[in-house]
Amino acid sequence: MLELFIGDKNYSTWSMRPWLVIEHFKIPFKEHLIPFDHFDLDSQFKQHILKINPTGKVPALVDDGFLIWDSLAICEYLTEKFPEKQLWPQEIKQRARARSMSAEMHSSFTALRSTCGMNIDADLKHIGMQLWQENLALQQDVNRIVQLWSERPEYDGFLCGEDFTIADAFYAPVVMRFITYGIPVPDNSQRYIQKMLAVPAVQKWIAEAQSEFRFVPCEEQYRTQPEHKA
Repeated sequence: MLELFIGDKNYSTWSMRPWLVIEHFKIPFKEHLIPFDHFDLDSQFKQHILKINPTGKVPALVDDGFLIWDSLAICEYLTEKFPEKQLWPQEIKQRARARSMSAEMHSSFTALRSTCGMNIDADLKHIGMQLWQENLALQQDVNRIVQLWSERPEYDGFLCGEDFTIADAFYAPVVMRFITYGIPVPDNSQRYIQKMLAVPAVQKWIAEAQSEFRFVPCEEQYRTQPEHKA
Protein backbone atom coordinates (compact mmCIF):
# COMPACT_ATOMS: atom_id res chain seq x y z
CA MET A 1 0.00 0.00 0.00
CA LEU A 2 1.09 3.55 -0.69
CA GLU A 3 2.31 5.47 2.34
CA LEU A 4 2.06 9.27 2.38
CA PHE A 5 4.06 11.23 4.93
CA ILE A 6 2.67 14.70 5.64
CA GLY A 7 2.93 17.56 8.12
CA ASP A 8 0.25 19.37 10.14
CA LYS A 9 -2.92 19.79 8.10
CA ASN A 10 -3.42 23.26 9.52
CA TYR A 11 -0.15 24.53 8.07
CA SER A 12 1.35 22.21 5.46
CA THR A 13 0.37 23.41 2.00
CA TRP A 14 2.60 20.99 0.11
CA SER A 15 1.22 18.06 2.09
CA MET A 16 -2.31 19.13 1.25
CA ARG A 17 -1.84 18.89 -2.49
CA PRO A 18 -1.02 15.19 -3.03
CA TRP A 19 -3.22 14.20 -0.08
CA LEU A 20 -6.24 15.76 -1.81
CA VAL A 21 -5.44 13.92 -5.03
CA ILE A 22 -5.15 10.57 -3.27
CA GLU A 23 -8.25 11.16 -1.14
CA HIS A 24 -10.46 12.60 -3.88
CA PHE A 25 -9.67 9.85 -6.37
CA LYS A 26 -10.07 7.15 -3.73
CA ILE A 27 -6.58 5.72 -4.08
CA PRO A 28 -5.82 3.38 -1.14
CA PHE A 29 -3.06 4.73 1.08
CA LYS A 30 -1.80 4.92 4.62
CA GLU A 31 -1.31 8.37 6.09
CA HIS A 32 1.61 9.20 8.37
CA LEU A 33 1.32 12.65 9.94
CA ILE A 34 4.60 13.93 11.37
CA PRO A 35 3.81 16.91 13.64
CA PHE A 36 5.78 20.09 13.17
CA ASP A 37 7.69 21.50 16.11
CA HIS A 38 10.39 23.53 14.44
CA PHE A 39 12.66 22.91 11.49
CA ASP A 40 16.14 22.89 12.96
CA LEU A 41 18.11 19.71 12.41
CA ASP A 42 17.65 18.68 16.05
CA SER A 43 13.85 19.03 15.94
CA GLN A 44 11.69 15.94 16.39
CA PHE A 45 10.11 16.63 13.01
CA LYS A 46 13.47 16.69 11.22
CA GLN A 47 14.75 13.64 13.04
CA HIS A 48 11.63 11.71 12.03
CA ILE A 49 11.32 12.78 8.39
CA LEU A 50 15.05 12.41 7.68
CA LYS A 51 14.69 8.70 8.33
CA ILE A 52 12.28 8.57 5.40
CA ASN A 53 13.23 11.43 3.10
CA PRO A 54 16.83 12.70 2.86
CA THR A 55 15.61 16.20 1.94
CA GLY A 56 14.02 16.46 5.40
CA LYS A 57 10.72 17.69 3.97
CA VAL A 58 7.11 16.62 3.51
CA PRO A 59 5.28 15.35 1.61
CA ALA A 60 6.94 12.08 0.80
CA LEU A 61 5.32 9.09 -0.86
CA VAL A 62 6.67 5.58 -0.34
CA ASP A 63 5.50 2.77 -2.61
CA ASP A 64 6.89 -0.61 -1.55
CA GLY A 65 10.11 1.00 -0.36
CA PHE A 66 10.40 3.35 -3.36
CA LEU A 67 10.50 7.06 -2.40
CA ILE A 68 9.02 10.00 -4.30
CA TRP A 69 9.80 13.25 -2.45
CA ASP A 70 8.22 16.15 -4.35
CA SER A 71 4.53 17.03 -4.47
CA LEU A 72 4.30 17.42 -8.24
CA ALA A 73 6.42 14.32 -8.82
CA ILE A 74 4.14 12.41 -6.45
CA CYS A 75 1.09 13.44 -8.47
CA GLU A 76 2.76 12.50 -11.74
CA TYR A 77 3.70 9.13 -10.28
CA LEU A 78 0.09 8.57 -9.23
CA THR A 79 -1.05 9.53 -12.73
CA GLU A 80 1.12 6.82 -14.26
CA LYS A 81 0.36 4.22 -11.61
CA PHE A 82 -3.40 4.74 -11.79
CA PRO A 83 -4.14 5.86 -15.38
CA GLU A 84 -7.78 4.83 -15.02
CA LYS A 85 -8.30 7.54 -12.38
CA GLN A 86 -7.72 10.33 -14.93
CA LEU A 87 -5.96 12.68 -12.51
CA TRP A 88 -5.18 15.18 -15.29
CA PRO A 89 -7.77 16.44 -17.81
CA GLN A 90 -8.23 14.11 -20.75
CA GLU A 91 -8.36 16.80 -23.43
CA ILE A 92 -4.80 17.55 -24.57
CA LYS A 93 -4.92 21.35 -24.35
CA GLN A 94 -6.62 21.38 -20.97
CA ARG A 95 -4.11 18.81 -19.75
CA ALA A 96 -1.26 21.05 -20.87
CA ARG A 97 -2.96 24.00 -19.20
CA ALA A 98 -3.41 22.05 -15.97
CA ARG A 99 0.26 21.09 -15.95
CA SER A 100 1.30 24.67 -16.70
CA MET A 101 -0.84 26.02 -13.87
CA SER A 102 0.49 23.43 -11.44
CA ALA A 103 4.08 24.17 -12.41
CA GLU A 104 3.46 27.89 -11.99
CA MET A 105 2.10 27.28 -8.52
CA HIS A 106 5.08 25.08 -7.79
CA SER A 107 7.57 27.86 -8.57
CA SER A 108 5.82 31.21 -8.22
CA PHE A 109 3.68 33.38 -5.92
CA THR A 110 6.47 33.99 -3.41
CA ALA A 111 4.85 37.11 -1.94
CA LEU A 112 1.64 35.21 -1.17
CA ARG A 113 3.61 32.34 0.36
CA SER A 114 5.83 34.53 2.52
CA THR A 115 3.17 36.91 3.84
CA CYS A 116 0.11 34.66 4.05
CA GLY A 117 1.17 31.30 5.41
CA MET A 118 -1.63 28.72 5.39
CA ASN A 119 -3.37 28.65 8.76
CA ILE A 120 -6.79 27.06 8.40
CA ASP A 121 -7.57 27.32 12.11
CA ALA A 122 -7.00 31.10 12.25
CA ASP A 123 -9.09 34.15 11.37
CA LEU A 124 -6.55 36.72 10.18
CA LYS A 125 -8.77 39.00 8.12
CA HIS A 126 -7.57 42.08 10.02
CA ILE A 127 -3.99 41.18 9.10
CA GLY A 128 -4.97 40.40 5.54
CA MET A 129 -6.55 43.83 5.07
CA GLN A 130 -3.33 45.51 6.15
CA LEU A 131 -1.16 43.25 4.01
CA TRP A 132 -3.37 43.85 0.99
CA GLN A 133 -3.15 47.60 1.34
CA GLU A 134 0.61 47.71 1.89
CA ASN A 135 2.07 44.90 -0.22
CA LEU A 136 2.10 45.47 -3.98
CA ALA A 137 3.83 42.13 -4.64
CA LEU A 138 1.00 40.34 -2.81
CA GLN A 139 -1.55 42.17 -4.94
CA GLN A 140 0.30 41.11 -8.09
CA ASP A 141 0.35 37.46 -7.01
CA VAL A 142 -3.36 37.51 -6.20
CA ASN A 143 -4.21 39.26 -9.47
CA ARG A 144 -2.36 36.56 -11.41
CA ILE A 145 -4.24 33.82 -9.57
CA VAL A 146 -7.54 35.59 -10.17
CA GLN A 147 -6.67 35.75 -13.87
CA LEU A 148 -5.96 32.01 -13.98
CA TRP A 149 -9.19 31.22 -12.17
CA SER A 150 -11.20 33.51 -14.47
CA GLU A 151 -10.03 31.51 -17.50
CA ARG A 152 -11.84 28.36 -16.39
CA PRO A 153 -13.52 26.77 -19.41
CA GLU A 154 -16.77 26.44 -17.45
CA TYR A 155 -17.98 29.34 -15.32
CA ASP A 156 -19.13 27.09 -12.48
CA GLY A 157 -16.53 24.40 -13.08
CA PHE A 158 -13.11 23.50 -11.82
CA LEU A 159 -9.91 24.96 -13.24
CA CYS A 160 -9.83 22.81 -16.36
CA GLY A 161 -13.41 21.67 -16.82
CA GLU A 162 -16.19 19.98 -14.92
CA ASP A 163 -13.91 17.56 -13.06
CA PHE A 164 -11.53 18.07 -10.16
CA THR A 165 -7.92 17.44 -11.22
CA ILE A 166 -4.38 17.78 -9.91
CA ALA A 167 -4.47 21.47 -10.87
CA ASP A 168 -7.30 22.10 -8.41
CA ALA A 169 -5.42 20.28 -5.68
CA PHE A 170 -2.45 22.56 -6.31
CA TYR A 171 -4.57 25.68 -5.83
CA ALA A 172 -6.50 24.38 -2.81
CA PRO A 173 -4.05 25.93 -0.30
CA VAL A 174 -4.58 29.28 -2.04
CA VAL A 175 -8.30 28.91 -1.38
CA MET A 176 -7.46 28.34 2.29
CA ARG A 177 -5.24 31.43 2.39
CA PHE A 178 -7.82 33.66 0.71
CA ILE A 179 -10.38 32.63 3.33
CA THR A 180 -8.09 32.99 6.35
CA TYR A 181 -6.81 36.44 5.34
CA GLY A 182 -10.01 37.72 3.73
CA ILE A 183 -8.22 38.48 0.47
CA PRO A 184 -10.55 40.52 -1.76
CA VAL A 185 -11.31 38.67 -4.99
CA PRO A 186 -14.06 39.14 -7.59
CA ASP A 187 -17.28 37.13 -7.79
CA ASN A 188 -15.84 34.73 -10.37
CA SER A 189 -13.10 33.72 -7.94
CA GLN A 190 -15.56 33.52 -5.06
CA ARG A 191 -17.59 31.02 -7.10
CA TYR A 192 -14.46 28.91 -7.57
CA ILE A 193 -13.73 29.08 -3.84
CA GLN A 194 -17.23 27.82 -3.06
CA LYS A 195 -16.82 25.07 -5.67
CA MET A 196 -13.66 23.91 -3.94
CA LEU A 197 -15.19 24.08 -0.47
CA ALA A 198 -17.90 21.66 -1.66
CA VAL A 199 -15.34 18.95 -2.55
CA PRO A 200 -15.57 16.20 0.11
CA ALA A 201 -11.79 15.70 0.24
CA VAL A 202 -11.28 19.42 0.85
CA GLN A 203 -13.96 19.37 3.56
CA LYS A 204 -12.25 16.42 5.22
CA TRP A 205 -8.84 18.13 5.20
CA ILE A 206 -10.31 21.30 6.70
CA ALA A 207 -12.16 19.39 9.42
CA GLU A 208 -9.06 17.44 10.36
CA ALA A 209 -6.93 20.60 10.34
CA GLN A 210 -9.38 22.31 12.68
CA SER A 211 -9.41 19.30 15.00
CA GLU A 212 -5.63 19.12 15.41
CA PHE A 213 -5.63 21.80 18.14
CA ARG A 214 -1.89 22.23 17.79
CA PHE A 215 -0.23 25.65 17.95
CA VAL A 216 3.20 25.64 16.31
CA PRO A 217 4.98 28.96 17.04
CA CYS A 218 7.38 28.77 14.08
CA GLU A 219 4.37 28.56 11.73
CA GLU A 220 2.55 31.47 13.35
CA GLN A 221 3.45 34.79 11.76
CA TYR A 222 0.65 36.76 13.36
CA ARG A 223 -0.66 34.92 16.43
CA THR A 224 0.89 34.35 19.83
CA GLN A 225 -1.77 31.91 21.00
CA PRO A 226 -4.59 29.86 19.50
CA GLU A 227 -8.06 31.34 19.23
CA HIS A 228 -9.83 28.29 20.63
CA LYS A 229 -9.02 24.97 22.16
CA ALA A 230 -10.63 21.54 22.42
